[in-house]
Amino acid sequence: MQNLEFKDKVVLVTGGSRGIGRAIVERFAQEGATVWFTYRSSKGEAQELEEKYAGKVKGFQGDVADATAMEELVNTIVKEHGRIDVLVNNAGIARDNLVLRMKDEEWQQVIDVNLTAAFRLIKFVLKPMLKQRSGAIVNMSSIVGLTSNPGQANYAASKAGLIALTKAVAKEVGKRNIRVNAIAPGFIETDMTASLPEQVKKEYLSNIALGRFGKPEEVAEVVLFLASDRASYITGQTIVVCGGLYSG
Repeated sequence: MQNLEFKDKVVLVTGGSRGIGRAIVERFAQEGATVWFTYRSSKGEAQELEEKYAGKVKGFQGDVADATAMEELVNTIVKEHGRIDVLVNNAGIARDNLVLRMKDEEWQQVIDVNLTAAFRLIKFVLKPMLKQRSGAIVNMSSIVGLTSNPGQANYAASKAGLIALTKAVAKEVGKRNIRVNAIAPGFIETDMTASLPEQVKKEYLSNIALGRFGKPEEVAEVVLFLASDRASYITGQTIVVCGGLYSG
């Protein structure tokens, strides 16, 4: 009989219909978890996931920046399953522009989705996790949160903020057996990175020690590890998954 690592566990993944989020949803489902995921507009991809893992995966269409909707989602999950074991704050957007040209709304949109929404969801899931005296939270930061890029002040600030948030919450809830970690992916093959100019991709590639871009599945494996009992003594950390692009 196959030993499923997350059998009887309940997982919530934001931004789970495409890219890294989709890979995370699939791996948790393959390991026996009941997985809920959020998505905004990718209804076809979301339905495909639900059908592929019928009875194990459920999508919720909504904006993670909508506090009321996210609190209701967490309450629904807990009411239906009696618990929530893992939160993966993966949803994120980019609105790139130089600081001098960046509009207030471009700054605020990115902060709202990438950072504030994660903060709120952490608050919402901590209530049942504290009651359970167990749980794992994984926040999807970015190598940009460590190195920054011109034209990405808003994105860099949001991702650096996630790292700081991770460290603070880890210290607050560690004694209740709740672990909080972050992942900082480098250049991963997703829809977001596919839209970058070829010259930018070549420049990145020339600086990656492994000589290739990463795959969403490679990030998903790190998420599963951090959420599992195998990482029982790891909290407040940021794991960089970048193929050697960054070595700080």
